[in-house]
Amino acid sequence: MLAAALAIDLKLASAHLKALAAARIVASRRDGKYRWYRLSGPDVAQLWVRLRDVAETHLAELRVALHAMAGASETLVATAREALLAQARSGAIVVIDVRPRDEYDTAHLPFARSLPLAELEARLAELPADKDIVVYCRGPFCVFADTAVRLLTARGYRARKLRDGVNEWQAAGLPLARVAAA
Repeated sequence: MLAAALAIDLKLASAHLKALAAARIVASRRDGKYRWYRLSGPDVAQLWVRLRDVAETHLAELRVALHAMAGASETLVATAREALLAQARSGAIVVIDVRPRDEYDTAHLPFARSLPLAELEARLAELPADKDIVVYCRGPFCVFADTAVRLLTARGYRARKLRDGVNEWQAAGLPLARVAAA
């Protein structure tokens, strides 16, 4: 699945995963003919976020590219993470995760609904028209949220993008939710 999602050769994906496992960056488990990988701990998510932050600070071309990818800053959520969590908990806002369902099932922001980008247009009726909608995906480099915000605003919804993804949330020490295995 990972090789297909990245559009790379299966052997290349396997070699990268083996190297990451040897470095204990990822852990794996076997399930029949499949091998499932996950980050080996929350510190790995923190490492990734910190490394990206350092790169943004020191590489002007990365800042320019990120700004171009992030789109208009007025669509970014300016609320602190804890306040956003409280608003989602109270139902004042709706948080949607536009990543594929299997990623949502693995880990997602508390109170987030799974509305994969591929299904979003067909499922618009599930969203309240009278509440702000906060959209997130895989972090600041993921364009799924940008696409979702454009679609939602074009349909009359009040939508904003959360720059964070699961790794940023976890690196900040905030809770994550998971779908219980059947």
